[in-house]
Amino acid sequence: MLRFIDALKLFYHLANIGDARSLAIHPSTTTHSQLSIEDQLATGVTPGYVRLSIGTEHPDDLISDLSQAIETA
Repeated sequence: MLRFIDALKLFYHLANIGDARSLAIHPSTTTHSQLSIEDQLATGVTPGYVRLSIGTEHPDDLISDLSQAIETA
């Protein structure tokens, strides 16, 4: 998942919801990293889970960025 996030070009890797920019975060290694694996799973956070917050960029640009990151990862 980290290769996927690193390959994103339009999405910022921040834990800052409510931003005008599109964001991508890997909760297992950021916001939920203080929890045990069992507690993460109980809250719905799996190792492959990536949370996206969509901003004001054009949808076609975001879809293209996601596609190229998937192919790269």
